Amino acid sequence: MKEGDISYTNAKRNDGELRDIVQEEEEDLAQSIDERMKDVSSFRRFNRVPEELKKGSECSYSPKLVSIGPFHHGVDNLKTMEEHKWCYLNTLVSRKPVNTQTILDKCVKTLRNLEDKARKCYGENTFEQIGSNEFVQMMLLDSCFLIELFIKFVIKGFRRRDDILFINYDMFFRLRCDLILLENQIPFFILHQMFNLVPIPKECTYSLMQLALLFFRKLIPGEGLVTIEKFGPSVHHILDLIHHCYLPTSPQVHSNGTQKHMHNVLHLHDVGIKFKRAISDSVMNVRFTKGRVLEIPSLKIHSYSEILFKNMVALEQCGTFRSGTKHVASYVYLMKSLVRSADDASYLTDREILDSSMYNDDEIFQLMMRLHVEFDVKDFYYSGLCEKVNGYKKKNKWKKCSQKFSNVYKKTAKRISC
Repeated sequence: MKEGDISYTNAKRNDGELRDIVQEEEEDLAQSIDERMKDVSSFRRFNRVPEELKKGSECSYSPKLVSIGPFHHGVDNLKTMEEHKWCYLNTLVSRKPVNTQTILDKCVKTLRNLEDKARKCYGENTFEQIGSNEFVQMMLLDSCFLIELFIKFVIKGFRRRDDILFINYDMFFRLRCDLILLENQIPFFILHQMFNLVPIPKECTYSLMQLALLFFRKLIPGEGLVTIEKFGPSVHHILDLIHHCYLPTSPQVHSNGTQKHMHNVLHLHDVGIKFKRAISDSVMNVRFTKGRVLEIPSLKIHSYSEILFKNMVALEQCGTFRSGTKHVASYVYLMKSLVRSADDASYLTDREILDSSMYNDDEIFQLMMRLHVEFDVKDFYYSGLCEKVNGYKKKNKWKKCSQKFSNVYKKTAKRISC
């Protein structure tokens, strides 16, 4: 076949068309893969709290002061704070002598491009009642409010003397509580994008993640001494960031995943098991040593503990956490098992395993009882630990202990019947 022949020309044309078709198919496949990746990366990261967890404790999951994100957007009792958000937005974008309109244009354009991805973060909750302009404005207002809030918290010189969020302790406490609620979150990638677009003052030398960790340091175990290297690009929102701070850093013993039962502190003490405060970089690194010692890192019980643990447990019950190890839920379940009375709490407090200057032993016990957790035994992180503790059985001590508790229960029952 020679160049110039009709058959040669047709063959060349066919080859060209074939290459175009192949290239188009490759581009379509690449686009399809990219869309699927975006869907998976944001799939169900933001869910409503399951109704079974809300029963009897709705106040632990719904904001009282400020709405962040679409779940509680426009709720009447939260509208008062909207004016404060606008003030913070204005302060943030107007701080440097630059064209405010140019900054806002860039922010709006960026958020418009991220709108679809942001909406998908909320799973089946598409919020069709919130139009595109309203959604973009909400994301801009909420993200800039948080950024300015973090800056004001870390650098006191940027606060106004009459800023009620900082001069009223109860309001600041309520604000911080609202910001750790599962239903009150916006994507961290939205915060990150806005942080890179708005004029951050030169006095602020921290990254966005460092600012957030400093703002919530009271809620983070270990006095908030968390290295930034611990976090990758997989942080989805503020509650997820704090949740990361609680995750264990050392693996638990191998388990067949069949045990959840753990006796309470005094029962274990009676059979010869000792308790010791462990020095660890994670509050969840609990271990049982060959010297029959349960080593447990110190847990600080403070005014945020109940709301924080309830929402971290709810986070693990939702979305991509629905299957797999439930680290925080497992920890809560373990501590509830150990602390079944004020005396159990007292024993751990005396050994500095529980640390609280706010609550007495009975109040700590009552707090533990209010933390509701349910999960499959295969998702229990401490199954292997329970196996080791339950495997330590000196028959005479267990029999003696069982008889002792049996006699106590019989006497109690007799008194009740009388």
